[in-house]
Amino acid sequence: MIDQSTGPAAEQWDAAVAAVRALGGDAEIQLVCHVSPDGDALGSMLGFALGLRRLGFTRVRATFPGEFRVPTPYAQLPGVAMLVPEQAAYRAPALVLVFDVAGESRLGGLAAQVAAAPVSVVLDHHASNTGFGTIQLVDPHAAATSVLAEELVTRLGVRLDAEIAECFYVALATDTGSFKFDLTTVAVHELAARLIATGLRPGDISRRIFDSRPFGAMKLTGEVLGRAVLDPAAAGGRGLVWTYATLADLARHEQPPYVLDTLIDPVRSVAEADVSVLVKQVAEGEWAVSLRSKGAVDVSRLAISQGGGGHRLAAGFTGHGEPGDLVDRVRRLLDDYLI
Repeated sequence: MIDQSTGPAAEQWDAAVAAVRALGGDAEIQLVCHVSPDGDALGSMLGFALGLRRLGFTRVRATFPGEFRVPTPYAQLPGVAMLVPEQAAYRAPALVLVFDVAGESRLGGLAAQVAAAPVSVVLDHHASNTGFGTIQLVDPHAAATSVLAEELVTRLGVRLDAEIAECFYVALATDTGSFKFDLTTVAVHELAARLIATGLRPGDISRRIFDSRPFGAMKLTGEVLGRAVLDPAAAGGRGLVWTYATLADLARHEQPPYVLDTLIDPVRSVAEADVSVLVKQVAEGEWAVSLRSKGAVDVSRLAISQGGGGHRLAAGFTGHGEPGDLVDRVRRLLDDYLI
């Protein structure tokens, strides 16, 4: 587990810079992020991939494990052409860089490749990071992995341009909830300002990322929210609200799984509950359990106890069984992790 009191040490930054600078321009460099990538994972990875291109590296590929499907909101990101299915990833790259991954379990079949690489650099901001990789650039206090990716690009001497900046801005806006979460600091706004100064149009980006949804996704959201349950007595009287979504729901509305990624946000807005839970089916009897807290519960510690991870106020784990049983388990554990 990474020390949460500080960010990366100076020697870690120096080692990461040296690892890149030691390579020739034709070296194979593989970038990897987690399964079912979100805006921070894709934005950080593609922004850094573009930075490598600006440095003259010609053999740069980016990938993620599992089904090779880029969520529609991110399909127009600059650098998306560098994305390849995991089967097309370099087999023996000189360097692997890993983005927004707290542990090897989130890498699927790519975990072995990362472990076998001569050098692997891990850029991440999860408090539950397991400390894997050769070089760890991990800061649990960073609002997004893109904060670390931008820092490393800058240390490598790459000048931000509009394409790199758009990737990092999407990543930053995604993981700060449009700049409204607790880790939205002065430094975050200063970084956003630097990115916007390259010529970005934040309104256009926000409409594409946050405010464009298929009609079927809207109908699906209404159905899932309609089955939400409130338990005011849970979490020491702070309250719990939860709901679930099945593969049958997705099929009925003809929607891909990624449309559920932001569904936790309206659930967590319930005034009577500190803790919110969204249970999403990923396979028969298998569910992704998303946890959020407004401050009363450390959901990261709860998720870690169930084999997952995340941040103090946003975390998750994979569970098996029925949604109600999984939520009952969470309810029983909440008092153990009150802050």
